[in-house]
Amino acid sequence: MTASNENDIERRLHGRTYQPSDQQAVSRLYNDGLLRGQPAPNDTGADIENIHEGYFTDDANHFWVAEIDGQVVGMIGVARDTEHTAEIRRLRVDKQWQASAVGGKLIETALHHCTHHGYLKVVFDTRFDTDAAVDMFDRFGFQHTRTKAVQGKDLLEFYLDLYRQPRDNNEDE
Repeated sequence: MTASNENDIERRLHGRTYQPSDQQAVSRLYNDGLLRGQPAPNDTGADIENIHEGYFTDDANHFWVAEIDGQVVGMIGVARDTEHTAEIRRLRVDKQWQASAVGGKLIETALHHCTHHGYLKVVFDTRFDTDAAVDMFDRFGFQHTRTKAVQGKDLLEFYLDLYRQPRDNNEDE
């Protein structure tokens, strides 16, 4: 992707809070991201079926979508894991937009939320071990903690210590 194309995408890219009208697009992104079309053994997908209950009953949780030209092309959620630890969940980007700024914008939005809500650590796992995905996580300062096999595919686990990150003195949410 050229710099010119990337700049055009960034101008057209808009992140916003999930709305019930996004449910069909969110379900599609979730299903497209399933390994071999099956959820992991410990994943019921209940949060996707009821986004409000999963992400909007606690102010420290949240769920966003990314749009380009009014089309939902990505999603991400933040859920409390422990008192001071957030889990990034459901990071998905439509295949057509995976080599663009969409994933980075979603992670940036989630990390800003985590910082604003006083989380000290952020964790997440992913089955996507492409160099581009891992490079993106590295750019944000995530550390790869371990890799484990789940259904014959590697699951990479990452964490980020927010208390070690430079603080943005202009935070406003």
